[in-house]
Amino acid sequence: KTDTEEYHDALGRYAELGGYQLEPKAKRILAGLAFRESDFHRPAKTMSGGWIMRAHLARLLVMEPDLLMLDEPTNHLDLESLGWFQNYLEYYPGAILMISHDRAFLNALIDNIFEIRHKQVHRYRGNYDAYVEQRLARQEQHLAAYKNQQAEIQKLQEFADRFRAKASKASQAQSKLKQIERMEKLDAPESADKKIHIKFPQPVRSGQRVMTLSKVHFAYGTLKVYQGIDLEIEKGQRTVLVGPNGAGKSTLLKILGGMLEIQQGERKPGLNAEIGYYSQNRVDMLNPTRTVLQEVMSIPNPVPEQTARTILGSFLFQGDDAYKKVSVLSGGEKSRLGLIKLLLNPPNLLLMDEPTTHLDMASIDALIDALKQYQGTLIFISHDVYFIRALAQTVLHISAGKLTPYSGDYDYYLEKSGAGSEKLGLVAGEQLSDSRPPEAAAASAPRAASSPVKSKEQKRKEAEERQAVSAARKQAQAHLDKIEREIAALEQRHKEIVAQLEAPETYQQGGDVMKLNRELIENTVKQEE
Repeated sequence: KTDTEEYHDALGRYAELGGYQLEPKAKRILAGLAFRESDFHRPAKTMSGGWIMRAHLARLLVMEPDLLMLDEPTNHLDLESLGWFQNYLEYYPGAILMISHDRAFLNALIDNIFEIRHKQVHRYRGNYDAYVEQRLARQEQHLAAYKNQQAEIQKLQEFADRFRAKASKASQAQSKLKQIERMEKLDAPESADKKIHIKFPQPVRSGQRVMTLSKVHFAYGTLKVYQGIDLEIEKGQRTVLVGPNGAGKSTLLKILGGMLEIQQGERKPGLNAEIGYYSQNRVDMLNPTRTVLQEVMSIPNPVPEQTARTILGSFLFQGDDAYKKVSVLSGGEKSRLGLIKLLLNPPNLLLMDEPTTHLDMASIDALIDALKQYQGTLIFISHDVYFIRALAQTVLHISAGKLTPYSGDYDYYLEKSGAGSEKLGLVAGEQLSDSRPPEAAAASAPRAASSPVKSKEQKRKEAEERQAVSAARKQAQAHLDKIEREIAALEQRHKEIVAQLEAPETYQQGGDVMKLNRELIENTVKQEE
């Protein structure tokens, strides 16, 4: 083949593999994960770790492997990006294998669960809620089988103990002992999964008005985040902050906590207000020379050591983990330890930024249990819908520097805002990115948070229809590309023939002229066809 033919073959193959759709697809996915169009060509090294993780996730989605493997993919996503991502995965054409502690996310996507426990793998059909029911049934069956086996063993052992010294029964007694030895012993039922109810300390009472913001202005340099906002926090409120990525949720939390200095307006704590702020990055308050247990016991009015160890265990610090030095803990472990200290010495205004990120499901349940007991005021940010539904009694939506309160829980917010009825989808250029601190960026309008529920059969049929349309489109495109390559080759050959016929040396060879004329005619006819 000539270089031209190989080039056109390569172009055809590129089109056949969807090469021309690659860049538009990448832009759609980046936009869905809240990148701005102006950020598409930014060096990754200029972005924060969370945004780099989003970029890695986007790359995987663009590659669209047959098996997509995800390890805690929702950790660095806000609610809006999470909604888009969940909707995208619902129609993913390949298989998905994931690890996640986000129950709502799992319930929406999965139909199989593999549980790894005590070096064994158990398979459960259905979503997470189905898994919980099936696992409970399996545990009950296992307990019943274990009790029956233990009763049988006891009966056989009693017979052997009673008659082994009796000559006439000795052989029977020995047979009973061998029967016990041959049994495939069942493991004792697990008791570790029983929910532990811990009574947490409670904060001192605050005044009715815990915090007031009046005409507050805040900006990062020239970037204005808030201009004249007003907000009143009443005692006992349990409010979740929601809104697009970069809307300023974390910024507002830090303003309330006094961690950012406002440029204009007034921030006024209420009577007896004690403020505690928790985020994944706030671990510098820990003493690296202490052990985990010593650090927990170092709070004012420490709880009994056994209570402290029980609480540590419910947040993944089990056994000898209590004696680890704080200096050797991972970032996630330090965050969990900081969370435990906050719960054991709670303020009456608790501000929490993504508290569930480094927790497994049992620890999330322990945290929810602790916060349900909590008698102070709670303002938090979370992308875990299960966690939000368990705790939030009011919602504060933040977008483009504007605060919109909803005097109901998360489902009330979805209903009233219309966020639960729209189809998810994000347009390139509408979202903000890491060109400044994410909490500082101004935001676009809010998007939907969920999509209509469809049956598995309906989803399967729709996926098959999309695949059929996609296959037909690819086949048509491949056919068109082939025709275009053939036309280009004919045009190129036409030019070569004309050039040869115009060259004087061609007529010195006699027969070549007639041959070239015939080929030129055939070439012209083919092009006209």
